[in-house]
Amino acid sequence: MATSPLPFLDNTDSLKLKVENRIRNIFVTQSEGTRHREDKNVNNIPVVTETSSRVLETGVNTLQKTLVLKKQGELDEVDKQLTLKRQEFKSKIEDLAQRRSELEIKQQQTRERVMKFEKFVAENEIKRRQALKKYETARDQNILKQKEIQELTEQLKQLRTRQQVLKERIAKYKIYEVYLMKTLYYLPGINLDSGSESLVMPIIRRHDTLSTTKQELLQHLGDLEEEMEQSQKQLQTMRQEHSIKKLMANKELSELQSELETIKEKNNQAEVNLLLEQGVSREKVEEVGQLLMAINNLAELCYLPAYGPLENMNVLTMMDMVKEYILDKADTERRARRLMQAKSALTNRTALTDKRRRQSRKSIDSKSLIQS
Repeated sequence: MATSPLPFLDNTDSLKLKVENRIRNIFVTQSEGTRHREDKNVNNIPVVTETSSRVLETGVNTLQKTLVLKKQGELDEVDKQLTLKRQEFKSKIEDLAQRRSELEIKQQQTRERVMKFEKFVAENEIKRRQALKKYETARDQNILKQKEIQELTEQLKQLRTRQQVLKERIAKYKIYEVYLMKTLYYLPGINLDSGSESLVMPIIRRHDTLSTTKQELLQHLGDLEEEMEQSQKQLQTMRQEHSIKKLMANKELSELQSELETIKEKNNQAEVNLLLEQGVSREKVEEVGQLLMAINNLAELCYLPAYGPLENMNVLTMMDMVKEYILDKADTERRARRLMQAKSALTNRTALTDKRRRQSRKSIDSKSLIQS
């Protein structure tokens, strides 16, 4: 708001204060020279020479204009503060909008992070299951390998024991070989060159035969060991397959057992429902049987020859016959009641007529007696 200039005041001379140096009241004893001497430390008091009404009017006008100017200044200050507050509010609104947009961006980023984390957790779960499956497979294989190692260790112990026994036998029979070699060494060369049969040659040939047989047996033993290793491998493979088939069979057996339990529960429920239905149907059959028996009894009691033999009638015919019989009996009863009512009415009339006749006779007799 624009500030208005100060108002121009007319007759400013009347608003001036006139100060006069009045003679102060002093004691008479004071000398005249010192009486009119001015004192520097004395303050002069201004004296207003205007009238009181003029002073009040001028003061009121000045006060109102001063108050207006003061209010105008306060209003300008309030406008400035309001403008500052508006700017501050606008800046806060802009900050809030910016913070809201940043918050939405952060929320979107958080959602994306959550989705990525959930995907990461799902992938880790899949990897964990695969690793667990591999671990279980490796554990089963390790168990089978441990069993195979134990079996091979036992076989190795047996073979080492057999080797030790064979070494002991070789050491035991070594002296005979040495003896035979020494004997062969000390034999004369003539007998050997002549090719004549001696007692040593059969032994040597027997030894050669036994050596050849031993080599063949060792070769056969090696073949048997290889076959045994192959058989062990096949046996191990068959055991693994058997264990896998056993696990699958156990799984199928558990599933079949669960299905069997479910079927048993369903059968039990069906049996209970069947028993309930049978109980209800049995009650209905009993009620129907009792009803048919009652109809047959009523038909025997209410038999009408017009309907034919009783054995050839069905239930509806029997009920019609009973209905007709009951209606006939009711009609007969109504007729009998009407006859009884008519008979009683006739009797009452006859009694009343007799009574009247008796009364008339008595009156006639009394009149005749009076006349006589």
